[in-house]
Amino acid sequence: MDALDRLKEAITRQAGEGVTRTALPGVSVVRSPTPTGPVGVMVEPTLAVVAQGVKKTALNGRTFTYGAGQFLVVSVELPVLGQVTGASADEPFLGVVLTLRPERIATLLLETAPAATARPGAVDATPAGIAVSDASPALLDAVGRLLALLETPEDAAALAAGVEREVLWRLVTGPQGATVRQIGLADSRLALLARTIHWIRGHYDETLRVEELAALATMSVSSFHRHFRAVTSMTPIQFQKQIRLHEARGRLLAEPGDVAGAGFAVGYDSPSQFSREYRRMFGVPPSRDALALRGAAAPIR
Repeated sequence: MDALDRLKEAITRQAGEGVTRTALPGVSVVRSPTPTGPVGVMVEPTLAVVAQGVKKTALNGRTFTYGAGQFLVVSVELPVLGQVTGASADEPFLGVVLTLRPERIATLLLETAPAATARPGAVDATPAGIAVSDASPALLDAVGRLLALLETPEDAAALAAGVEREVLWRLVTGPQGATVRQIGLADSRLALLARTIHWIRGHYDETLRVEELAALATMSVSSFHRHFRAVTSMTPIQFQKQIRLHEARGRLLAEPGDVAGAGFAVGYDSPSQFSREYRRMFGVPPSRDALALRGAAAPIR
């Protein structure tokens, strides 16, 4: 049995339907026996490995497709649309998600430098916010062993941190190593941009002043614009708009009858502008989308 087959078995033993959080902090497994519609979420720095099936993740109109034996890395908080496109009852979609914690990566880099930066691709550049690559057998094996620890909690308590460290090592020395390294470097461009992204998330309903964001990132306005777009594929204003619309969608799930209120709550002054931009992003007017979301959620409650 190869590493991918072992990972499938490990996920199957832990997964329910949809996303299942495990007892390991920051580790979740995903199982879906059918394709799903696009779901908008704010995703934090993350590793997502697919063991079976196909998934698509879209960021501002750009789609990243990844399947069995591949992984996706998200380097900063981003508003994305996720969708399982390859799944069936006989071969359900199976995946595992690991939160990438900057402090864990920073510790690894401090203890292993210069080995962690001496591999090909270790360049000082501003990486894209999302990237897809083939997973090495060593990475698949490490992720599978991390999940297998859940079957013996006494072993997990002693060994999980070490196996997670191995997973991170496979990442920082792999094809997306430059991106993952920057997550852990406090003074990297990625870390500075992550600081501004976090600010926007917390103040999405306020007027955005790019000059203040550039100062927070210790960059000139022109440099900030360039690097922000390289990471997120959007301008800061466009990024804030997507955050607002994702937040509004969550509010509409709870209160589907108050479309204008949802728009005002996230910072829109014009209900017509809110409805127009909501439809452009999600494909349907907010009132119709709210009813569809409530209908989809009804069997779960």
